[in-house]
Amino acid sequence: MNKTIRRASVFALLLVFALLVRATWVQFYEGQALADDKENRRNTIALYSEPLGNIVVGGEAVTGSARTKSGDLAYKRTYTDGALYAAVTGYSSQAFGATQLEGIYQDLLDGTDNRLKSVLDTVTNKRSDPGNVITTIDPDVQKAAYDALGDKKGAAVAIDPTTGKILAVVSTPSYDPSRITTGDSDAWEQLTKDADKPMTNRALRRPLPPGSTFKLVVAAAALEDGLYSSVDEKTDSPDPYPLPQSSDELTNENPSAPCEDASIRVALQYSCNNVFGSMAVDLGQDKVRAMAEKFGFNDDEQDVPVRAYESVYPKDMDEAQTALSGIGQFDVTATPLQMAMVSAAIANGGKLVSPHMVSQITDGGGDVLENYDDNAGTKEIVSSDTAEQLQSAMQTVVEDGTGTNAQIAGATVGGKTGTAQRGENNSKTPYAWFTSYGKADGEEVAVAVVVEQSDAARSEVSGNGLAAPVAKKVMEAALNG
Repeated sequence: MNKTIRRASVFALLLVFALLVRATWVQFYEGQALADDKENRRNTIALYSEPLGNIVVGGEAVTGSARTKSGDLAYKRTYTDGALYAAVTGYSSQAFGATQLEGIYQDLLDGTDNRLKSVLDTVTNKRSDPGNVITTIDPDVQKAAYDALGDKKGAAVAIDPTTGKILAVVSTPSYDPSRITTGDSDAWEQLTKDADKPMTNRALRRPLPPGSTFKLVVAAAALEDGLYSSVDEKTDSPDPYPLPQSSDELTNENPSAPCEDASIRVALQYSCNNVFGSMAVDLGQDKVRAMAEKFGFNDDEQDVPVRAYESVYPKDMDEAQTALSGIGQFDVTATPLQMAMVSAAIANGGKLVSPHMVSQITDGGGDVLENYDDNAGTKEIVSSDTAEQLQSAMQTVVEDGTGTNAQIAGATVGGKTGTAQRGENNSKTPYAWFTSYGKADGEEVAVAVVVEQSDAARSEVSGNGLAAPVAKKVMEAALNG
């Protein structure tokens, strides 16, 4: 063999060897990364090659799978009452991925969760039958909240205080996930560019200034700290309250309300800003923050199991800002979930059971893989004495205060209204809040409602006018169940 042929042969062998090395590298080292790449169409084809498992509400599936008529995807996701349950299910789309319960439990719902595999499935690498997600949502409570919010922009959350089960998660305006399951780009663009943001989960993922509903947290801090011994002890609260280090004063919405040196009960009844602004300064921001964090504020890992946005009680405030934080203004923010948790803990004797909206996950045959009801943790937020006193004061708010629109015949109802100001010099329409609890015939529920926008005149925007009637409907549905 001459030199030229020999060199060419060696070079060819080196090329073959390089190709073998590269193929081996891709197969054994990069293969999984390529398989998992979101741009890999085979993953989507595999995902929708068979029916998915279901999300179940009240014993009935609110999701399904339907055979497609064309294309390389055999099935598409379907939804029953999609707009009603969108804040619970999220969506599973052939083009846009999956969110909320659909996303969190995607492996369970598509049958790739290792807990679903039998020995034979493991040996043959066969895709297992999909599992199901059993929610804690009560369909009657969910529908009551959705119907009561109607065309208002807002949200509602209902929790069973004794178990932590979330009975309703509603956000309006809503959307039907069925519109985007097949990757309709026009529908996607319309939904994502809608100024009303129908795909935003306002119940869990839109923290807003909670206004006077936050006064419950400040009252809890004052009672636990011993600043005041009871809700009926008079406070040291001038009316109006001069903000420290400022020429401004903290005034009250109702100038004729008996707010000067008012007790916590009277201050909650009439929603006296001067009392809670003064109280927050007397306690100091650190003590107020500590109580807020016990209720769940400043927790950036609040999973129910959908990750809720963090509700915030700020740091490094001066005394004037601390006073404003005491009435749920300045940089204080909260989700409806968070304010429902406040009422739930108070209603449950000071103990907060971890809120969750999934009861169980099961395999295709119905065997339970995990039971979240049994694993719901409980922590003491305030003493039973403090909780009982706040319950009593909240009942006064509903019976003879700013929350009378939440009264329910035959039930014990406590609540707190909030009208959160916003915009420069309060130029924008305020947010209307109501957080509450109801008890009747052994049933209990805690509800928080926020109305961001409605067709009501600005002068009619209040927690009692807009949010309390919604909360009443939700509580009635839960207590009559």
